[in-house]
Amino acid sequence: MGLNNTNTKELNMFVLVATKPLNDGTKGFRFNLLGKKGLYRKRSRSSRGWLKYEPLSTMNAYHFGKRSLYIQHAYGRKLYHFAG
Repeated sequence: MGLNNTNTKELNMFVLVATKPLNDGTKGFRFNLLGKKGLYRKRSRSSRGWLKYEPLSTMNAYHFGKRSLYIQHAYGRKLYHFAG
């Protein structure tokens, strides 16, 4: 008779919003928001400065006093399965 041809579809999942807690015991969370990955952290002691920008090797850091927001670069090393 014939070969058993089955039609297979790939399901591409796109994460809208995902968050996970940080693993180092600090206050904050990792996030994946519309494909942009990063983390948010609230510091308890020292301030990093008001409205300070700091480019890092994998992420860009934005500091707002004791709160920091890190967003992954669009180039370079990727953070696979970072927050879902």
